[in-house]
Parts: sequence; C-alpha cells; structure tokens
Amino acid sequence: MASAALSTAANPSQLCAGKNGLFSPSRALMGKSIKGLGLGKEKRGRITCQATSIPADRVPDMGKRELMNLLLLGALSLPTAGMLVPYASFFVPPGTGGAGSGTYAKDALGNDVVAAEWLKAHGPNDRTLTQGLKGDPTYLVVESDRTLATYGINAVCTHLGCVVPWNAAENKFICPCHGSQYNNQGRVVRGPAPLSLALAHADIDDGKVLFVPWVETDFRTGDAPWWS
Repeated sequence: MASAALSTAANPSQLCAGKNGLFSPSRALMGKSIKGLGLGKEKRGRITCQATSIPADRVPDMGKRELMNLLLLGALSLPTAGMLVPYASFFVPPGTGGAGSGTYAKDALGNDVVAAEWLKAHGPNDRTLTQGLKGDPTYLVVESDRTLATYGINAVCTHLGCVVPWNAAENKFICPCHGSQYNNQGRVVRGPAPLSLALAHADIDDGKVLFVPWVETDFRTGDAPWWS
C-alpha cells in the first residue's frame, strides 16, 4: 500500500528533477513531509527522478520527414493547379486568337469575317460592328468604292465607355449616353468625349479580316495614339 500511494503521489515519469530537484514540476513535493505512507511516523526527504529519454531508433529521420513533406506538398499542388486553370482562362480576353499579335474579326454569330463575303452583304459607306481586339466592339468600314477600309473603329466611347452607334442619316457616330459625336472616321467633333475613337488596322489574312493593334500616328489628328 505504501509503495502504491507513493507512485500515485509522484510518478517518476512525470518529474524531471536535476541533481538537487530544482526542475521538478511540482515544488509542493520538495522538502515537505510525506504523510499517509503507513510507516507510523512522518518522514522528510526529497523526491528525485531521472529524465526519460527517447530511444534513438524511435527518433524520426530528417531525410524521411523532408521526403514526406515534399510528397504531401505535391499531392496538394496537383488538384489545386487543376482547379486554378479554369479560373485563369476566365480572365483571358475573348477573341484573342489570330495570327501573331492580331485578332480575326468575328461577326454577330461568332464566325470569322471573310472579306469577300462581307463586301457582298454590305454596301458603300457601311459601318457594321464586329468583335475586335480584346473582344471590343469594332466597326468594319466599307469605303464608297466598295472596298474594305484598312482601319477599324473601336466603338467604345471615350467619355464613359458606352458603345457608340453609327447614324447613317447624319453620317456620324452619336453616343446615346451623353451626346458625344464623332465623324465617319471616328474623330471626336462634339463633347463631352475628350478623345477620338481608337483605331485598329484591318488587314486581310488568307481571305479573313485581321485586326492588328494600331501603334502609329493617328492619321485623323496627327497625334500619337492615346490608346497604345
């Protein structure tokens, strides 16, 4: 009974005393009387223990730990990357396909614009919207001699970004939002829009209309292109 009570009061595995017992978790047991041991009288003494050590063969190897960490990281990375790809593709602007840095013009149905067929369906001085660079609405211009102009006109108003419709009766672009007006080439002639409509090259590539970024001087104003 005495030994059982002693082991209950102070389990050696729970004490980490040094030579003088200064590191014992319970200082209440140090240097005090131990009662109830059935010895007939009180005894005084110190309780000490030897720190328990972990066998060397049970200590994890650092190389194995690093390998397990790498395997865990790889297992988490693969499904994460698979989930990110669809989200990343969502932010890619539509209509960026094409030759080099250009974009093939798309009609209202999303088909590539074939120049010959377009000219059959659209008469002189026609301006019809297509999908252009970065997916922006862009006018294809048919000249008075029934040829396709070498430039396209971005339809986004330079005031607050409304899409500007073509008004054939007045031969100009008139914004329905705040009344800005542009001539038949997209040059601003009335505010509040501060700038002319942006331009894009309209080239022919394998019979299809190809929009290419316009980085040269704006032929309408003689100024550097504000949009590049």
